[in-house]
This record gives sequence, structure tokens and C-alpha cells, in this order.
Amino acid sequence: MIVHLKENISIEDAENISRDIEGKLIFNEKNKLIITSSKKNSISDIHEKFISDKHILKSDIQLASRDYIKKTRKVKINNIEIGGDTNNTLMITGPCSIESKEQIRESANLLKKLNLTTLRAGCFKPRTSPYSFQGLGVEGLKMLSEIRDEFGFNIISEVKDASHVEDVINYTDIIQIGAKAMYDHGILRETGQQNKPVLLKRGFGSNLQEFVQAAEFILSEGNDNVILCERGIRTFETKTRFTLDLCGVSFLKEYTNLPIILDTSHAMGYSYGVPDLTRACVAMGIDGLLIESHPNPKEAKSDASQQLNFKEFEEMFSSLVPICQSVNRNLI
Repeated sequence: MIVHLKENISIEDAENISRDIEGKLIFNEKNKLIITSSKKNSISDIHEKFISDKHILKSDIQLASRDYIKKTRKVKINNIEIGGDTNNTLMITGPCSIESKEQIRESANLLKKLNLTTLRAGCFKPRTSPYSFQGLGVEGLKMLSEIRDEFGFNIISEVKDASHVEDVINYTDIIQIGAKAMYDHGILRETGQQNKPVLLKRGFGSNLQEFVQAAEFILSEGNDNVILCERGIRTFETKTRFTLDLCGVSFLKEYTNLPIILDTSHAMGYSYGVPDLTRACVAMGIDGLLIESHPNPKEAKSDASQQLNFKEFEEMFSSLVPICQSVNRNLI
């Protein structure tokens, strides 16, 4: 249940009501809210005079539910917007990992050539093997920050664990929570306590309810700027890295109010399949794409097999423009 309190209610009264109904109190710029478990569907008459509105939801997908907010939430990323009535499809690209100043500068020049706005690169890499390249850490974040200052791009990079959340918040414009960190409540809560956009990736073993409820942790801390990212789930199939759940994307579009981005690079795991998958995603009218590109994928220190070289990326990008136009989207 989501309870909207009247504007003139005191903090003390709001806290008392929240405590009485075992709810979570949120103060944001627009409202004072109390959220309870969806199992609770009523409130004592003694509190009614403080309430302006209440919403009874069927599950603990509440703040993210279209039954609560009908339209897709609009997320502003500095000079661009996605969601809402923008009809924008954001193209995010760059290497899996930042490896050097030269490498990331080449990637920046690709974005500049195509008039794109948002550069991705990992600095803290949650690798499966402890012996694989783990990223450049804060040094990489500083390199990305320099590129932003020079080119004016928005920067997105991943939080691996709670030890460097503050660094990623300070140096980036979009905070990425990776699939392996989707259940890390420390990361979810800390990123919810600030207002920068957060891109939350679906865990590869998580169902849709679990995925969106992870987003609820961020929303329930007061940060409305949450973006969902489908990146493939683990199935019985062994010929691809993961299985991209486009059926799940249809569910998210129908039942949640959060913008949706798709990562076809991690889903496929092999560069040959990324363009076709990406074209299919664009045809669904989604809010963004996360595609890995690298000056020389064969030399990449992480995820070499799934990254597009620049020629492949440009060819794919050109093919997406008419598809976007056919579904009334703007590729930015």
C-alpha cells in the first residue's frame, strides 16, 4: 500500500503514522509517502485526516507499478531525457573495460562521429575468475571524467561492491548496478539515497518479480531516477552466453513505469549476433540500448568475443535509424 500524506503534515506526525502502520516513510520533492507491504490494505481511521490519497497494490512491485503511476517515468541525464513522452531511445556504447587513455579516446571519437551522447566503460570489473583483469578502479574513473570534460559526454560505469559506491557516484552521470550486484542491498540503498540515474541490470538467475523488487529498494529510498536493464538470463541453452528475455521486456513495458534498456552484448556473448538482436530490441520501442564496442576487440582485456569493432558498430547503428523511425522513436 502506498499512502500519500497531506502537504501540511509535520515530520513528527508522518513518522508516528509510519511507525504505527509499519511502513517506510519517504520525503521527496513532490510528496510525503508511506509505503507498506502489499499485504496491508487498510489504515486506521485515526490517521485518515492526515492522508490525501492511498493506493492498494497487488504485490510488492509498488512504486514501479503502472497501477500506481500510469506513464513511464521520465529520467533526465544532464542534457538528455528518456522515458515519459520523449520517444527517445538512448544508445550507450563503449568498451567493456577502460584499459588506457588511448583506448577510451578512440571510443570517444566514435561517439563524436555518430553524434552520440553517452559513453560506457567498466572500471571495477566483477569477473568470474579472480585471475582475470579486474579493471583500473578509481584511476579509470578519473580517465572517464577527463573524457567527459573534453567531449561533453554522459558517463556510465558499474558499481561492483559497496566499497566504491561513493567513487562511482562522484565520477559518473549514470550509476550501473550489474547483474551480479542486483541483490546487494547496501548498493541498492546507497544509490537510492542520491538523485543520479541508476541503471539496474537484471540478475541472470532472477525472475521478473525479483528484478523489479530490487528496483523498489532504490525507489523506496527516494531516488525516482531508476532504469531497468534486461541483459539475458541463464537457461538450458549452451550455444549463447545467455538468453535475451524479450517476453520479459514485454511484461516490464506493460506492468512497470520504469524506462527499459537492453544489453544485447552480454545476452548473446558473441559479436556476430549482436546487430540482429539489437534490431529486434529497437523494434519493440524500448528506451535505450547498451552495446559494447572496442577499437580492437581481439585485444580486449575482458569480454573480447562480444564487443563490436567500430566498423561493425557503425554498420549496425546505420541499420537502426529506419527501424527507430518506423516505431516513432528517436535514436540519441
